[in-house]
Amino acid sequence: MARNHGRRRNAHPHAGAPLRHIRREAGPPESGVWIWGIHAVEAALANPDRTLIELIATENAAARLPANPLTPRIVTAAEIDHRLPAGSVHQGLALRTEPLDPLAIEDLIEDGVPRIAVLDQVSDPHNLGAIYRSAAAFGFGGIVLQTRHAPPITGIVAKSAVGAVETVKEARVVNISRALEQLGEAGYHTVGLAGEGSADVERAVKGAPKLAIVLGAEGPGLRPGVAKACAELARIPIRPEMESLNVSNAAAIAFYEAARNAFPGD
Repeated sequence: MARNHGRRRNAHPHAGAPLRHIRREAGPPESGVWIWGIHAVEAALANPDRTLIELIATENAAARLPANPLTPRIVTAAEIDHRLPAGSVHQGLALRTEPLDPLAIEDLIEDGVPRIAVLDQVSDPHNLGAIYRSAAAFGFGGIVLQTRHAPPITGIVAKSAVGAVETVKEARVVNISRALEQLGEAGYHTVGLAGEGSADVERAVKGAPKLAIVLGAEGPGLRPGVAKACAELARIPIRPEMESLNVSNAAAIAFYEAARNAFPGD
């Protein structure tokens, strides 16, 4: 099941027209979400599932863009600053687009995605973006998020993910524990990362043809019900003077071990 079967379109009627300064409060709220930064914008422009609305760029950034469906409006960096959240590092490029439609957990299973990350209330958008980036790097084709207690996939996530939100499939579920049960029934080995895990993560993920790695929120980690729903709890060996790892760092290590040990003997 694709996220969006419709043809990608330019929804903005005045592409290429000069952009004037407009106060945010002067009109109705803008539709869609902003994505910024060279890698994130180029990946979004190349994604046929995206409905594109508006592309703005400085002259230098526009000159570096590959051919794409939208003609950028040439603006100043200050004008891009005006359109984006404060502190956005946009590199002279920003794209307004409709959000991608999330999938259901059944879609990931039916599509045969062999490696999936399940995030239990991971809420920091920078961490979420970093997890997307590691997932793409190590062959995890899907990420499962809760419909509540998880951030939307907006510009901060996309910038941190460096384009990976366009290639890693997003599924949203109401109940993480029930989603893990579904994955288990579909043949996935579900491994939760927890300091109290009895297995080393390398051993826990080795050789599983279908694997789901479960990561908990920054600080509290996996909720008890989610930990109980995992087939196995595993730990990443770290020095005793350190209590834990940042969730995105833990994800990168676990994904790497899964990629390195995809099959016995690798």
